[in-house]
Amino acid sequence: MTRNSQKIRFFRERIPAFECVPGCHDCCGPVTTSSEEMARLPRLSAAVHEAALAALNCPHLGPQGCTVYQERPLICRLFGTTPRMPCPQGRRPGTMIDAGVEAQIHRFLAETRQVLV
Repeated sequence: MTRNSQKIRFFRERIPAFECVPGCHDCCGPVTTSSEEMARLPRLSAAVHEAALAALNCPHLGPQGCTVYQERPLICRLFGTTPRMPCPQGRRPGTMIDAGVEAQIHRFLAETRQVLV
């Protein structure tokens, strides 16, 4: 396991979970993610990526919502867990993410090579 993979696991364990509005995808869109996280996602064709980008959607957004929810990138997991990235539907966990952990995640994102999902 790489050092970045260990960090991703560490961060995932510290991002609080909450229940999304069923079928909502208001926070889904083109995002960037680390190469390690991208490797966990199914490979999609260039055409699928281009169509999603043209619609300002994530290529992993399906009719019922996120098709890769369990493996979604850190940036997606942060939505709704911090005042800096509020859920458009007003949902949130009982306890928001620790500010120090959030800062570590943003630092990790800034320091690692990011690719467009």
